[in-house]
Amino acid sequence: MSDSSKLLSLLGLCRAASLCSFGHGAAKSALREKKAKLCLLCSDASPRLAGEFEYLAQTADVPLRKIQVNSLDIKHATQYKAAVLTINDKGFANKIIALNP
Repeated sequence: MSDSSKLLSLLGLCRAASLCSFGHGAAKSALREKKAKLCLLCSDASPRLAGEFEYLAQTADVPLRKIQVNSLDIKHATQYKAAVLTINDKGFANKIIALNP
């Protein structure tokens, strides 16, 4: 199983456990409210979106990772199409960071 497949499987589990926030508004709120443990940007995120979330993640002292899957891959794995999302659980965040250092 490839790292991308493992990542998508983890995201599906994380979504089923309601431990992630999908999309601009929800991810931004999770970062501002200090719920986010990791911020993920899809490969098809716009430069403007990437810049905004790089700043927000740095301000919130949350690691940010650019992942090699696109928003359609995220939709297939989680039922939510989003170019940015946050992981709101330390365990899932650590597993994803281990897959995508």
